Amino acid sequence: MTAISIDNALGVHERSLYLRTQRSSILANNLANVDTPGFKARDFDFHRALVGAQNSSNGLTMARTHSGHLGSSKVGGLDVPLEYRVPLQPSIDGNTVDSQMEIAEFTKNAMAFGASFRLLNGRFSGLSKAISSR
Repeated sequence: MTAISIDNALGVHERSLYLRTQRSSILANNLANVDTPGFKARDFDFHRALVGAQNSSNGLTMARTHSGHLGSSKVGGLDVPLEYRVPLQPSIDGNTVDSQMEIAEFTKNAMAFGASFRLLNGRFSGLSKAISSR
């Protein structure tokens, strides 16, 4: 009988929840600074970050080949580029936060978080049933 690897049992959902939580924090920060002059909205590409998180858990990580190369911003300890959002219509004071777009992105992120949470909960339920022989 082989042992169950918790990483294999949970799949991508564990990493997805972690990244969704990090993204919620970034989007909430953008919304909190909607009236701050000169504030630049930031975000990261979730799909690229998830692939990077999967690769780093498999031991495949990117390395700088030269000390002069710039590293990317860290999102939750992962080497994920935190990028500036390009505004559709920049404001006069230099703020790049579009509150409606940020709210839409925050809502989509929250819905995807809920879906991953339900799928992860189903995995735990299945594992629990398997352990208790039901």
